[in-house]
Amino acid sequence: MEDEIIPGVPTVDCYFDPACPYAWITSRWLLEVERRRPLRLRFKIMSLSVLNEHRDIEPWYREFNDRAWGPARVCAAAEQRHGGGVLRDLYTALGTRIHLARDKDYDRVIAAALAATGLPADLADAARTDEFDAALRRSHQAGQDAVGEDSGTPLTVVDGTGHFGPVLTAIPGGDDATALFDAVRTLARLDAFAELKRSRNALDPASLDPASLDSAPLDRASLNSAAPDRA
Repeated sequence: MEDEIIPGVPTVDCYFDPACPYAWITSRWLLEVERRRPLRLRFKIMSLSVLNEHRDIEPWYREFNDRAWGPARVCAAAEQRHGGGVLRDLYTALGTRIHLARDKDYDRVIAAALAATGLPADLADAARTDEFDAALRRSHQAGQDAVGEDSGTPLTVVDGTGHFGPVLTAIPGGDDATALFDAVRTLARLDAFAELKRSRNALDPASLDPASLDSAPLDRASLNSAAPDRA
């Protein structure tokens, strides 16, 4: 239910970078909420590569950002050529391979994801060109503007109010998923709310339990062509 506006139904824009495990967790949480109640959920692209391209960051994170251009560029190309509605399934197809199958061969991931979603194989060419970078940067900037400052991923916009987060280390399910959404929506309505933090000790991507990244049957089902080699 991405395009239809229904009074009383919240609108949520989920800005994602396909390579980010925390964006993946937040996006799967929102899909769980959508399965349990009406929600106008739209997927949009942001880019850690754009965000960090001029920053002084650690070598391992620079390598991560340099490689992350590929999947994000392919998403931008798909959106430009086929419309924003293709991003939901394309992101799921990419994410199941990157985050669940732990396949870091992005050329292979992209090719398999395009095949799984029925999108043209030549969209993979966008990973190695800047042809769609202007569109990627526009989408990225729209997310930043919604928050009001430079922000990483995940980035969510709830009923027009943007936030960095929520940053989660596992996917809430059932009543926990909807309770968290109600809390986020409540905070989004409060003009006085500015920030809420807790310890970041659990936010090491390498320490994430693979089981924490998987909650939805639709994600596992889309692994039909995931590669066996995982990095």
